Amino acid sequence: MFRSHLTEPLVMLATVLQWLVLSILTGAVVGTGCSFFLHVLFAVAGHTYTAPLWLQMTLLPAGGLLNGLLLHYGNRLNRTGLKDSVIISVNDQHGRLPWKTFWVKPVATLITLGCGGSAGKEGPCSHLGASIASGIGELLHLNSELRRRLVACGVSAGFASVFGTPIAGAIYGVEVLAIGRIRHNFLFPAIVAGVTSYEVSRFWGVPYPHIDISFAGVFTEWLFLKTVAIGILCGAVAWIFIELLHGAKRQFTRLRVRFAIWPPLVPCIGGVVLALLILVIPNDYMGLSLPLMDRALQGQPMPYLGFLWKALLVAITLGSGFYGGLITEQFVMGAVAGGAFAHLFGMHAALGAAVGLVSVVAAASNTPIAAILMGVEMLGGESILYVSGATIAAYLIVGHRSVYPEQQLAATKTSWMTARADVPVSQEKVRLSSELLDWWHERRKPARRGHDKPPEDGL
Repeated sequence: MFRSHLTEPLVMLATVLQWLVLSILTGAVVGTGCSFFLHVLFAVAGHTYTAPLWLQMTLLPAGGLLNGLLLHYGNRLNRTGLKDSVIISVNDQHGRLPWKTFWVKPVATLITLGCGGSAGKEGPCSHLGASIASGIGELLHLNSELRRRLVACGVSAGFASVFGTPIAGAIYGVEVLAIGRIRHNFLFPAIVAGVTSYEVSRFWGVPYPHIDISFAGVFTEWLFLKTVAIGILCGAVAWIFIELLHGAKRQFTRLRVRFAIWPPLVPCIGGVVLALLILVIPNDYMGLSLPLMDRALQGQPMPYLGFLWKALLVAITLGSGFYGGLITEQFVMGAVAGGAFAHLFGMHAALGAAVGLVSVVAAASNTPIAAILMGVEMLGGESILYVSGATIAAYLIVGHRSVYPEQQLAATKTSWMTARADVPVSQEKVRLSSELLDWWHERRKPARRGHDKPPEDGL
């Protein structure tokens, strides 16, 4: 009896020690790899902002062609049959990723941002982290369940290295796998890997800017409802962005198929479209657009349609075949939209931008818990009162759609709708629940009976 009582605590202690070793190792290697990538990125990105217009317009098609060639021929090195999606790796491939092509997406991102394409910087770091973690799992001959957790650790470590948000990064790497489900047995290794990667990245000199937002004044229920209204608005912004992104991918695919275009030329065509758009859209919306986000967080006036210009450029960039991340761009769209519309709700523009910053991420990526923690780590602990309601509202408003089509749908967001569990959102159509349909039919029966009743004889 005494032994049986000690068995479970000893096994759990061994589990904690096991994941301390595996997660610290993974976080340290991923943090080092991502730090190297980020330093190279900082050296090549952002120079197009001040370049002459003719050079900007030339670089975009050229960058598209380079991107297309790299992705077309680089991915041919993958003869394993494995897909290079981190979400698919955890959900369907037992934590395996093609190792020979791990460098393709980071290099493609450098080309995208170097030529002025509109995309984020966290995608390649998450991919790099997942690939490194998958390689460590293979090297140590771990079983499929341990490899799954280790790949999720790699995603978390990559995210933490980019934004300096170790806890939010850990939650994001787990929450992004499926809508409506968090694997709690992934959390401890993900947090350890995220914290380790963050500390290693700081050691290697990766800068993390501090966002200074004043939350002065008394927090009231009325102010809370105003932040929820901003969240609803940001949910609509995320909805528009997702539709633009997937719509652009469909249109460029149709163009390639209809005219039998050589695949590497499709991003080049996208670059031509981008070059024409920057004739009418300010170059603030090119690249990462971090200066634009900073101005929004400082309370400077933002255009009402600013988020739409950014969403359009990102959709064309990524939809045509460039590669890059999505989270940074969601930050920008949320900050611009929140800052532009804040005065309509009687809020200071900087506060609206701060709330919008994380709300669009919560909606477009379906990661509300990670978004709340991003607010805490990026804006300060007091922000949790202001961003919690907004992020959850945005997450609900966007419905059952995602910027990641391979993200699984584990549970619907409302009892009024139903769907098959564990099916990618791109393959499943959410339907009204039978209970709601039955209720609706019951409500309509008296009306139909009254309508079908023959008229009484009149005088």
